[in-house]
Amino acid sequence: MKRKDRTAASSTAAVWVVAGYVAAQMLADVLSLKIALIAGLSIDAGTLVYPFTFTLRDLVHKLLGRPAARAVIVAAAGINLVMAAFFGLAAWLPPDPSWPLQEEFAAVLTPVWRIVLASIAAELISQFVDTEIYHLWVSRVTRRFQWARVLVSNSVSVPIDSLVFSWGAFGGRYVSATVWSIVLSNVLVKGAVTLATLPGIYVVPDTAVTPGTHTDVND
Repeated sequence: MKRKDRTAASSTAAVWVVAGYVAAQMLADVLSLKIALIAGLSIDAGTLVYPFTFTLRDLVHKLLGRPAARAVIVAAAGINLVMAAFFGLAAWLPPDPSWPLQEEFAAVLTPVWRIVLASIAAELISQFVDTEIYHLWVSRVTRRFQWARVLVSNSVSVPIDSLVFSWGAFGGRYVSATVWSIVLSNVLVKGAVTLATLPGIYVVPDTAVTPGTHTDVND
């Protein structure tokens, strides 16, 4: 493939992974409003989507580098905060008399600010941790065996995310056993998704330049 074509393909891939990351963050924050019961474990429904953001973040990092990954993390957090604010505004606005679903809309989509803020805090902390560990791995350890960079970074960031969100959102509101159940289910689901999505790191080229590293990334 010609260099120009490779650059165009990388740019297109970057658009897709950034869009996917932001979309997954938004979906996860909305779905986190519901606590479901799966296999006997309490779990916020956002956990069904949120784990994919870690691998998507890794893809952003791989394509665009650490500064871009940091920027996308902050942008997604800001977008989620604005989204919650607009949901609150929409729920507060008086309904048209012909529209009968005001109470249902408000009950479902009025933001629970404790959950919103806990979710955003967990996203920022865990995703920044993921970014730094990923960067240290490729800059100080190896750029080979790309699956390892995802596994190592996610192994640290996933438990941090689960602890910060679960206790920030539900600590003191539910009994400790329920909160720990949410933590455990979060770690299990996110860990399973990490393992399932490890091959995804190979779907985009390693175009970001990391100073002091070699470029043998074919393993």
